[in-house]
Amino acid sequence: MDNEHDKTCACCVTPETVDHARRRLLAGAAGAATAGAVAMATGSATAATEEARALYADPENPGLPQIDMEIEAGRTALVVTDPQIDFLSKDGVTWGVVGESVTEQGTVDNIERLLKAAKAAAMPVFISPHYYYPHDHKWQFEGTLEKTMHSIGMFDRPGPLSLENFEGSGADWMPQYKKYIEDGETVICSPHKVYSPAQNDLNLQLRKRGIDKVILAGMSANLCTQAHLYELLELGFEVAVVRDATAGAKVPEGDGYLAAIINFRMVANGVWWTDDAVERIARSA
Repeated sequence: MDNEHDKTCACCVTPETVDHARRRLLAGAAGAATAGAVAMATGSATAATEEARALYADPENPGLPQIDMEIEAGRTALVVTDPQIDFLSKDGVTWGVVGESVTEQGTVDNIERLLKAAKAAAMPVFISPHYYYPHDHKWQFEGTLEKTMHSIGMFDRPGPLSLENFEGSGADWMPQYKKYIEDGETVICSPHKVYSPAQNDLNLQLRKRGIDKVILAGMSANLCTQAHLYELLELGFEVAVVRDATAGAKVPEGDGYLAAIINFRMVANGVWWTDDAVERIARSA
């Protein structure tokens, strides 16, 4: 071991170590991903499957008050977290753990349906992306999933001032979203670095547009999406989450989507299906 280097040095993060970490993650999650991979081979769903709807169904007799959010033109925006290849494509580095959930929820198509509906209704759209630069690999401490994301090269870019090799990389947008995101109207916020928007400019961008109501979708359900929900609520926004326009990892530690949907029910101002959200957006135009 070279004593001149320590854990704060990022020089050990090479394409070879990243590839090894990616393969290790994918191999460890192979069992969880089998159903998702089979479903994807037959084509992506346009809505949550009946099996998924049944598995994550709301209780027949809720024990909590049932509230809702009304869309108000000029005050409401669509916010999408991490609509990126590494989360949503079978070629992304996390497909081995999120693929089953993404497939059974129809997440990829449902996010696109929301983007299309928002654009048709002239509703503002904000993207809160996740990027890591070389200096982020020099952090001296990490949480479990931060360590995982860093080790597999998730969302990596060469630097904040460079788009070198960005096109088609894991940090890039899903191809079908580009016509909505890169239309010159969508607000692409600075990157969030852990899970919530506490360290990016989403709050500023929303407030400067007079937005105080948010329709929230994107990845990943119990991580960035849930963290954005909590942060926005603490900042005084009213937030409805689109439950089948997100998804979560399924690992031996648990089902991330199930963890998220329970918390969505408890704290969000509305929990909608994509079908409902699209109809509401259209009516608000």
